[in-house]
Amino acid sequence: MLSKEKQKFVRSLGDKKTRIEEGLFLVEGEKSILELLKSSFEIKNLYITKKFEEKHSDVLKDTNYEISDSETIEKISISKSNNAGIAIVVSPKNDFLEIENEEFIVVLDTINDPGNLGTIIRICDWYGIKKIIASKETVELTNPKVVSSSMGSISRTNIFYTDLEKYFEKKSSKHDIFGAFLDGENIHKIDFEKHDGGFIVIGNESHGISKSIEKFVTKKITIPSFGQAESLNAGVATGIIIDNIFRTK
Repeated sequence: MLSKEKQKFVRSLGDKKTRIEEGLFLVEGEKSILELLKSSFEIKNLYITKKFEEKHSDVLKDTNYEISDSETIEKISISKSNNAGIAIVVSPKNDFLEIENEEFIVVLDTINDPGNLGTIIRICDWYGIKKIIASKETVELTNPKVVSSSMGSISRTNIFYTDLEKYFEKKSSKHDIFGAFLDGENIHKIDFEKHDGGFIVIGNESHGISKSIEKFVTKKITIPSFGQAESLNAGVATGIIIDNIFRTK
């Protein structure tokens, strides 16, 4: 049984300010915890149910954890459907990321929706893109909804938060900077194989790529519409663009 003090601390990590101050974040649910246990993330505390322990004893043999009942796990979780376990994890360092030859990096310009960021991280993981560069205004990686919607992919994808304008000003590589715009070139007609990698900039859900970043874009691209939908959300758009890049490689 977890003490009230421990329960209170876990709940406090649902708050962004507390996560930043403590340098900790939460990972919840069976699948996400299993992915966490295979990662290099440092686990500070792990609270799981007896059922989880019995089901996954093989992966838990070298791990310190405490047993709690499912009712308590559900009570202290941010997620509404977690009755398996919850981990307190040390936040990853914000290490500088640089592009390599033949590498594509996703750049996020003020992505506000946690679900979109989690989806984008998962998409990058699916296609083997290891690096994401995000503006300081983008929702933080350790947001519980980001962690949940990424389904464990945060452990295999590196994210660097920075001032994008300064980052591109200091960029030494000659890689193209692709930007998603409504008036860009049809991505179906671009041969990405001719490009030695590059940056793929995805803009804000409502306002698109900001003017301060647009000036660095060397090639505007767009996803052609064949129906009546007004727009695509950032996660879906990222998936379509990345799929087209790898389809031509």
